[in-house]
Amino acid sequence: MARRDPLPDLTALARPGAEIAVRVTPRAGRVRIEVAEGAIRLHVTEAPEDGRASEAARALLAEAMGVAKTRLTLVRGATSREKLFRFDG
Repeated sequence: MARRDPLPDLTALARPGAEIAVRVTPRAGRVRIEVAEGAIRLHVTEAPEDGRASEAARALLAEAMGVAKTRLTLVRGATSREKLFRFDG
């Protein structure tokens, strides 16, 4: 099982219609979220194949926000490290 850092509290982002821009690092050594100067970086252990890294990023972001992953929709960046999720609350 992959090592995992404690997640930051991102519940303030859970506003209906909010768009959350993130940068995803696939194949990371451990699962973690970095928040620095308003930028959110998600590190996931999944490979960027068949959308697995995007799905892992969505699940990680949802967990940090305290919402179900089905409430987050990937708007842009399915094949990019730069992704935009929308919270459908």
